[in-house]
Amino acid sequence: MKSFSDSYKAAGVDVTAGYEGVELIKEHVKRTKIPGVLSDLGGFAGLFQPDIKNMEEPVLVSGTDGVGTKLKLAFSLNKHDTVGIDCVAMCVNDIICCGATPLFFLDYIAVGKNVPTRIEKIVSGIAEGCIQAGCALVGGETAEMPGFYPEDEYDLAGFAVGMVDKKKILDPSTITSGDIIIGVPSSGLHSNGFSLVRKTFENDDLNEYREDLGASLADTLITPTKIYVKEMLKLQKEVSIKSLCHITGGGLYENIPRALPPGYSAKIYKEAIPKQPIFKLLQKKGNIPEKDMYNTFNMGLGMCAIVAPENAATAVQTLKQTGLNAFEAGVVIKDLSGVEIC
Repeated sequence: MKSFSDSYKAAGVDVTAGYEGVELIKEHVKRTKIPGVLSDLGGFAGLFQPDIKNMEEPVLVSGTDGVGTKLKLAFSLNKHDTVGIDCVAMCVNDIICCGATPLFFLDYIAVGKNVPTRIEKIVSGIAEGCIQAGCALVGGETAEMPGFYPEDEYDLAGFAVGMVDKKKILDPSTITSGDIIIGVPSSGLHSNGFSLVRKTFENDDLNEYREDLGASLADTLITPTKIYVKEMLKLQKEVSIKSLCHITGGGLYENIPRALPPGYSAKIYKEAIPKQPIFKLLQKKGNIPEKDMYNTFNMGLGMCAIVAPENAATAVQTLKQTGLNAFEAGVVIKDLSGVEIC
């Protein structure tokens, strides 16, 4: 007999909706299964057996993140099948910065009311993100929390684990002045700064087509975060990478220093970064100073790889072969004054 409680349902928690949700997401989870997965949905934990036979000293690398207030946009648009990609991306793009290969992912969805079809849409996006990253969705948790969240809202967070041989962990301490910063474009705003984005466009018709964007604001803003895992893994096989940098919250000013050793900074050539109309529109509409733009958003630069000058051309060519329009975004300098956008 399946678990059921009239008293609990009267309090706002419908356990049968939870069971229905699990059934709906099984096919999505199955799509992400890779070698090493030892468990199916329904257990107390996810089991994964990593392949370490070619590693001398395996090191586990973990990352966790959420989607932030971009979820408010998903609520207003009633579009829930892309934010899961954002959730995976924010975790695995960080893991790859250590040189690690993502292995598995777990999600946490907290809802005001469990609507199984909505849960399915969210998880379909999570599964798609896992497929793009080459990792498995081995489990998760859906918590129905009436009175804590409004019925039509939810929060979404995730946790990923990867692995790297210790000798292959990227080492920023090898960086020196003159090293080249290779950039690859973002897919848009990704999943950062949406409190400012929502405030800026709060009175706009999001569904209206805009010539300056070539799309509606809704489609532009909800575009999911680019997952760079497979391309960066390929780059590591072809070129000696000293450091990788994922441009997330805090923009260029906060994230680039995280990929550099003490005493070094970076000069970024803003004209080299492909122009994306959404950033120009956002700055103009919100009357946002340029410094704040580069301190909040990725400004079209999603990920950076730092390499020696003699490896720069090969790095650009390798990334272009993967479909990423790579470019030389800047140079490392011996400086204590911070990132310079010029």
